[in-house]
Amino acid sequence: MLTGELRSKIDRVWDAFWAGGIANPIEVIEQITYLLFIRGLDEAHSREENKANRLKKPMARRIFPEGKDGIGKKGGVAYEDLRWSRLKNRDPATMFELGSEHVFPFLRNMAEEGTAHATHMKGARFTIPTPALLAKVVDLLADIPMEDRDTKGDLYEYMLAKIATAGQNGQFRTPRHIIALMVEMTAPTPKDVIVDPACGTCGFLVAAGEFLRDNHPKLFHDAESRDHFNQEMFHGFDFDGTMLRIGSMNMTLHGVEDPDIRYKDSLSQEHAGDEGRYSLVLANPPFAGSLDYETTAKDLLAVVKTKKTELLFMALFLKLLKPGGRAAVIVPDGVLFGSSTAHKTIRKMLVENHRLDGIVKLPSGVFRPYAGVSTAIVLFTKTNSGGTDHVWFYDCHADGQSLDDKRSYLLTADKLGPNAKLDEAEHAKNNLPDIAARWKQRAGTERDRPRTAQSFCVPKAEIEAAGYDLSLNRYKEVVHEAAEHRPPKEIIAELKALEQEIADGLDELEAML
Repeated sequence: MLTGELRSKIDRVWDAFWAGGIANPIEVIEQITYLLFIRGLDEAHSREENKANRLKKPMARRIFPEGKDGIGKKGGVAYEDLRWSRLKNRDPATMFELGSEHVFPFLRNMAEEGTAHATHMKGARFTIPTPALLAKVVDLLADIPMEDRDTKGDLYEYMLAKIATAGQNGQFRTPRHIIALMVEMTAPTPKDVIVDPACGTCGFLVAAGEFLRDNHPKLFHDAESRDHFNQEMFHGFDFDGTMLRIGSMNMTLHGVEDPDIRYKDSLSQEHAGDEGRYSLVLANPPFAGSLDYETTAKDLLAVVKTKKTELLFMALFLKLLKPGGRAAVIVPDGVLFGSSTAHKTIRKMLVENHRLDGIVKLPSGVFRPYAGVSTAIVLFTKTNSGGTDHVWFYDCHADGQSLDDKRSYLLTADKLGPNAKLDEAEHAKNNLPDIAARWKQRAGTERDRPRTAQSFCVPKAEIEAAGYDLSLNRYKEVVHEAAEHRPPKEIIAELKALEQEIADGLDELEAML
């Protein structure tokens, strides 16, 4: 969680852009991301330099080459002068010239041809209009500590919260703590191949990478597993070029060298080459309505014939996963109880053909201020041979933040997220640690929980008998407190006494007139 001081610094950066004439929030975050990316490249280069000096060996990986860039007069500018540590100390006019004429061409051309970074950075544009604005923004960003990956993630989260256009066309940002919960529940392993087919800024992929760093630090000791992490583990699709650039830089800033972040309209393009390729799907896809059959990928329509995007994405997840692969995805509540043939087909498919593991009903305010839609996390494993025994349900009431448009924090930073240690009063404000803990017991003690509890298990036979309705309220039992009522005769007598009192009062008033 960002401190008030850091928030105010970011607010000042944002205000500076608006005052400087850049009013599009997507453009603001893109320009800020470029500058943070330049800073991150410099820090990575410095780490390589220090490592080479310690080992007394040549640098294994030079980000900024030796020599000049060959742009302009006298052979251009030395690559060393393009580093953040030097750039930030230049006068505004020189900084502006170096940024527009040398740094951005370097960004567009620095990556190896064919990598995701090279593909997306070809469209990188420097749009900061004046030297004064650039100098002000660089000064403000230089004061933000970026060594801690958590701070970096929180900073991104806060900036993304400022994108006013989010929430339109079915797109809205997934809160970072909800992402963390889904990653915690699926527990990525060093062997996983992870995909988000509606990746946006790559929040799920970044969180999965952070989980692996924290829980499997030895994966970087082995060259094979390290290469898998950097080149083969992370895959993201989107059809928004700006989001692809931001997502690609976000992954690079978080230490993933060459993720597969690419342009793909997941619902419209066929999936040859991606079918059955992935072992873990993490996603919160847009669910804003319907597509025409003509524009929908035929291999998805073969799974379920529907125009609804939320059902097509469920079909897509099943198609992308390999047998044994697992998924944690966010869906609108309608997927769980919709009465159309397509809704029932998808639910029956999850229960009968694969293994439906669990459903977490989220509070309706989780996506405010963008949307008040009710949603749930669906967790399942692709088996192609059934396997559903019991389905675990959890009724989440609180996620650590207020459920209004302000989304204020209800607890201190150490009490937020899925890994916090909470007492009973704190649990009432943040259910996420309880969700993560009870999920691990879903095949054990959770089976004995009553239907009146916040979490419980439902056997497959009961779900089948209910027509594959997966709404939590279908199975939850509510305890009604016995209310004590006074005898009717006593209430009638009291009413008669009141009526007499009113009549006597009216008689007295009439006598006075």
